Amino acid sequence: MLDRAQVEAICHLVLEEATTDQVEVLVNAGESALTRYADNRIHQNVAETGSAISIRAVQGQRLGVCSTNDPRPEALRAALAKATELAAIAPENPEFPGLPSAPRPQPGPDPVAATINSTPEERGKAVREVLEVAAGDSLTASGALETTYTHLAVANSEGAFAYGEFTRSSMSAVMETEDSAGRAEAHAADVSAIDARALATIAAGKALASRDPRSLEPGRYTVVLEPLAVADMIFWLGLYGCNALAYQDKRSFLCEKLGQKIASEKISLGDDGLDPRGLPMTFDFEGVPKQPVELISKGVAMGMVHDSRTAAHADPPVTSTGHALPAPNPWGPVPTNMFLRPGEATVADMLRSVDRGLLVTRFHYTNIIHPINTVFTGMTRDGTFLIEEGEIVAGVHNLRFTQSILEALGNVKMVGSEGVQCEYAWCPPLLVEGFSFTGVSGE
Repeated sequence: MLDRAQVEAICHLVLEEATTDQVEVLVNAGESALTRYADNRIHQNVAETGSAISIRAVQGQRLGVCSTNDPRPEALRAALAKATELAAIAPENPEFPGLPSAPRPQPGPDPVAATINSTPEERGKAVREVLEVAAGDSLTASGALETTYTHLAVANSEGAFAYGEFTRSSMSAVMETEDSAGRAEAHAADVSAIDARALATIAAGKALASRDPRSLEPGRYTVVLEPLAVADMIFWLGLYGCNALAYQDKRSFLCEKLGQKIASEKISLGDDGLDPRGLPMTFDFEGVPKQPVELISKGVAMGMVHDSRTAAHADPPVTSTGHALPAPNPWGPVPTNMFLRPGEATVADMLRSVDRGLLVTRFHYTNIIHPINTVFTGMTRDGTFLIEEGEIVAGVHNLRFTQSILEALGNVKMVGSEGVQCEYAWCPPLLVEGFSFTGVSGE
């Protein structure tokens, strides 16, 4: 694995030998390890070390990008030459504002030694705890435990330079019977913070409680959405709506609605790459320091995230908030460290308030079908339950839904007091009225 000195040497070589007007180099070097299990046994145990180096050459408003996974000087020179060649023949991009000059980002949290040094034996021990829970309840278990350690650097000819080391870990546990399933997962910088037995116990409880599922008719139901389901909604909202490129292209729900009420006053959503509750990342893929961004405040649309391109084309121009993805990037800036402000309710409070409704563990195979109206569709999965008179009374067959995300957030009646970090967002559970289910998923 490349160390910091080697990463900086790569950046220095590219910047020194570039002949175009501007140049940028992005180095992503790291190692990852994965232990996967299914049918109550480990079936895959792999580790990978590698690097990805991307060079963006700029000649006027012509851009060329070339990538390589070979850090040797001759390979870097070849990639730089190819990026330069591509920049010479590329059509002009009149929207390109030039590479950003940016201040050095503040240091982030140190990488976690437990994650860096995680061994196959330690991951196997965590999986064993899951399998012991499965065996005790005669369930079939599957899932995965993954750790990553990344050295990320961005440098450009305008003086921008950012470097960070990040650790990530995630674990999923799925428990199944012949006609039911339950799932739990966790994401953390520190793998030792993940409690495998607790995840297994939650997943097993869901699988056992949802046996012999009932069939329900489609319709609008009051729902208790657990954090995984909430995070799925928030991800699509951020990707398609809180994105300045979508706003400038008039594809965002924020068009004509900034400063207006778009959700329940109980909903406040922001993005903050420095918040220690999540998976901190202090800069974006242009080397720009990440800034906290208020997206929704007490139900009112407040703002969006920017990269250097959208910031330059804003009216009036603004400063990038540090949300660029790697070039070439058709998506525009994307919030990937979102936080939904917690409320005061417990899940028990939510359940007690429901006369008849559903508890949803997570959504599956979701997609946006109308970005401006934030309509998305998908299915429930791995634990969907009928609530009657304040209590969970049965599991139900999975349902398909078609629902406006903003409508759902407008119908929020309670927000949970505790949340968890999901893949891209930290979320508490929500109690939502009138969630639209359109059919049975067949799973």
